[in-house]
Amino acid sequence: MILIVLKAQIRPDKRDEWLAGISEYKKNVNSEPGNISFDYHENLEKENEFVIVEVFRDGKAGEEHVNTDHAQRFFPFMSTVVAEKPKINYQDVDGDVWNEMAEVTPQ
Repeated sequence: MILIVLKAQIRPDKRDEWLAGISEYKKNVNSEPGNISFDYHENLEKENEFVIVEVFRDGKAGEEHVNTDHAQRFFPFMSTVVAEKPKINYQDVDGDVWNEMAEVTPQ
């Protein structure tokens, strides 16, 4: 599987545009056959900093994702709303997408 984590600082004056754009992008990415999950969250301690977590079935699905029309539209859009170059952590991981956390069991 491919695990991608992005960190993006959004310009305050572009926040509403960002929220509309990322919401639409999430719907499109989640509809891709090779996508396992796509989520985004705002850092509650740093205003307008968002983390995006993407999981794809494999490298081929990740490559297909980058070549979709919606991704090709989103990347230039993202360039217009970020305050600085986003950070990325890209991992090609063997095994299951999610495993149970050993340290916590519901009581």
